[in-house]
Amino acid sequence: MSARILYGKEFAAKIKDSARLEVEELKKNFGVTPGLAVIIVGENPASQVYVRNKHKTCEELGIISKVIALPEDSTKENLLETIDKLNSDKNIHGILVQLPLPAAIKAHSDEILNRIDPLKDVDGFHPENVGNLVIGNPKLVPCTPAGCIEMLDLAGIEIDGKNAVIIGRSNIVGKPLFHLLLARHATVTICHTHTKNLPEIARQADILVAASGKPALITADMVKSGATVIDVGINRIAPKKLVGDVDFDAVKDIAGAITPVPGGVGLLTVAMLMKNVVKAAKLQLED
Repeated sequence: MSARILYGKEFAAKIKDSARLEVEELKKNFGVTPGLAVIIVGENPASQVYVRNKHKTCEELGIISKVIALPEDSTKENLLETIDKLNSDKNIHGILVQLPLPAAIKAHSDEILNRIDPLKDVDGFHPENVGNLVIGNPKLVPCTPAGCIEMLDLAGIEIDGKNAVIIGRSNIVGKPLFHLLLARHATVTICHTHTKNLPEIARQADILVAASGKPALITADMVKSGATVIDVGINRIAPKKLVGDVDFDAVKDIAGAITPVPGGVGLLTVAMLMKNVVKAAKLQLED
């Protein structure tokens, strides 16, 4: 029997509907319209597509959207100055620097991201927000792992007491998702390139998350019958072909539920960004 396919579009629509209601409540009750500023440096075509998508979603939900396009040859100082101005702008509640940065300033990415006010850090990458997540007091959390949790909840898939295995230990997905699942009382194992007996560990998972960036790493023999498989990987293997980290066609006959690539978790990331902008506006009202 084939798995239930967890299509991102369905869950993203529910998350955006929830965000839209919260935006309306903030306007009505506090006279506050949440605002997002996205800084893009240079002409990276993929980044331009992502930024347009974020801008369009903001407009759909009634969120103020400000896109600041800086030239490719911008210095670190230019970027820090731009962030400082947005930090002090009361109408901007969320600040996002679109990555990757141009080669000349890429080495300064951490310094640049850390300049964002933690209460406006809607990517959830600032060390203060990472620390809050680790100690169990999450404020702004990275969008993709937060989207994974939201999807499990909306799909009615139990987390409490389950064995969860995450393959991948990035700061953007693997590590934050570890803490989010742990906070929901899952027993969590995190695997990586040095993990021995990976198939054996993966087969223990009730919830298996693939976030390694390796096409078709997860094969049918690594999945327990009935497991929920969340594929966070996006790998371009041909000019117009994207695949995940999971061998979808083989695994869908074993898993109980599975996300496709494309059309899965990726669609939730922008929806969760909108939720973070609303949350940031609320946190700033309390501050």
